[in-house]
Amino acid sequence: MAELKLQVMRAEEEWQRAGAYSVRIQGMNRQHKISLREEFDEHDGDGTRYIVLLDDGYPVGTLRFYELDTETVMVGRVVVLPEYRGTGLGRRLLREAEAWIRELGYKTVEIESRTVAVAFYEKLGYSVVDGHVGMSGVFACIRMRRQLCCQNRHI
Repeated sequence: MAELKLQVMRAEEEWQRAGAYSVRIQGMNRQHKISLREEFDEHDGDGTRYIVLLDDGYPVGTLRFYELDTETVMVGRVVVLPEYRGTGLGRRLLREAEAWIRELGYKTVEIESRTVAVAFYEKLGYSVVDGHVGMSGVFACIRMRRQLCCQNRHI
């Protein structure tokens, strides 16, 4: 793969959110045959924030987060396009989101991780909450959590 020309976008306007939706359609709807109704749920809309990674202006990775309570957010829909996987973009997405989450004053991040991705999140400081495995669409998922400290720490 050629050298990446990455840009991080905090998608707060509709045209920016379209980049997040584009990645999710390509990486989930198309690749995993997940319907649009399943991929886009009640958490997509007002109050939800999105990070989009662009490579030379083209959206290649995204995630979303929304408030659970005054101290906690839920991160989800972490998607990197297949041809960009294995390049550290998932970690980059999460760290960019955590920086924004800290700026907004939240202290805890939760994520419904696919069971196959638990080790990835553990490397980034997340811990399994209770071990309960549930289904989210076609994926077996488990809840994980990380307490954010007051300073940014880049991995």
